[in-house]
Amino acid sequence: MTEEHRNELIRQLKTEVHKDPDLTVMSDEELRGLIVRTLERTTQWARENSPEAYQELSGMNFRERGLVLGAVFESIRGLGVLGQIIADSDITEVMINGFDHIFVEKAGRLSMLENHFESKQELETVITKFVSQSGRAVNESEPIVDTHLEDGSRVNVVMPPVALNGPIVTIRRFPKEAMTVQKLIQYGSITPEVAEVLQLLVSARYNIFVSGGTGSGKTTFLNALSNFIPRDERVITIEDSAELQIRHVDNLVRLETRNAGPDGKGAITIRDLIKSALRMRPDRIVVGEVRGAEALDMLQAMNTGHDGSLSTGHANSTVDMLRRLETMVLQGAEGLPLEAIRQQIASAVDIIIHLSRLRDKSRKTLEIVEILGYDPTAREFIINPLYTFRETAESTKSKVVGRLIRTENPMKNTQKLETAGIDRVI
Repeated sequence: MTEEHRNELIRQLKTEVHKDPDLTVMSDEELRGLIVRTLERTTQWARENSPEAYQELSGMNFRERGLVLGAVFESIRGLGVLGQIIADSDITEVMINGFDHIFVEKAGRLSMLENHFESKQELETVITKFVSQSGRAVNESEPIVDTHLEDGSRVNVVMPPVALNGPIVTIRRFPKEAMTVQKLIQYGSITPEVAEVLQLLVSARYNIFVSGGTGSGKTTFLNALSNFIPRDERVITIEDSAELQIRHVDNLVRLETRNAGPDGKGAITIRDLIKSALRMRPDRIVVGEVRGAEALDMLQAMNTGHDGSLSTGHANSTVDMLRRLETMVLQGAEGLPLEAIRQQIASAVDIIIHLSRLRDKSRKTLEIVEILGYDPTAREFIINPLYTFRETAESTKSKVVGRLIRTENPMKNTQKLETAGIDRVI
């Protein structure tokens, strides 16, 4: 059976099954039985009225029959076309632009699917289903929702009237297995030497920011870094949507923000959670991403005894990350002089690791720098590059080949290494 004919059969079965008045009160087993009987009736009708259709239906093998029955069941009890898409573990991002335009990302490349929802109503039903499962609601008065699926995938939904071309759903998926430094080495993002240095920096409780653009792998890298946190420490993670997969730490507290309810009340922000986390006796605080005024609280935590904290932020370079931190702190610190903000940033942040998604769609670590301080005369941060990414002669327009190279600059901020009893020269 061709894919076109199979999709047409699925549409016919869904239409027939939806005619049953008891559909909403059926158990899963009863629904599966109804779908099987509907397929049998369709086959019988084809036998009597369309020999060509009957030949194709009766010629379905066990696998094809299972695909058809499963697709119909999934469309009613599961997530429809979306359920079929997320069953593919190779898909890392799903972008639904209205019911009839679905794009997916595989191996860093986008492509449009031929398969799609049959109508706007079907897509809206699926959206309502997974949004309600997480205790949220989406409607015209509250058309934007951030939530996640049962497998942990991060979801953003934008509904009409805000979205002009129908319901928009963007899903960021994460690997079931936590990212490790070994995998980063395997993917060519870092070298074994850099991995060893990062392990020393995390163990010695340096405050580390991971910067990069959208899709550069910041959260993935942060997950890998977390593997270096000693098992006996108390770690508190704070996120907009739970994505971090820290599994080896026993004393782990995971906190997630909450949006305001329909009445505009009840919102819990990252800033609220950081303030609460400071009362939980954390050894380290890991903030999934700082985007606004919470940057001030994060920096204050780093400056008041919570060394070893980790976080990420959107930026185009290490210098840009520092400037963006300035802007974010200003949002939460009215009246605080800019020079004081810069001094606080320079005092809090020890290391910035900058990532990027390159022209061949690969994700690479481009730079690792240490922040030595702030020069008020020059009005600039004092930055010491430790590693930089350099392309080799083998690089082409379609394939980036290169590696992180150690600069000639010695690491100067070695006090934390010495305090931790580490005499390794970095």
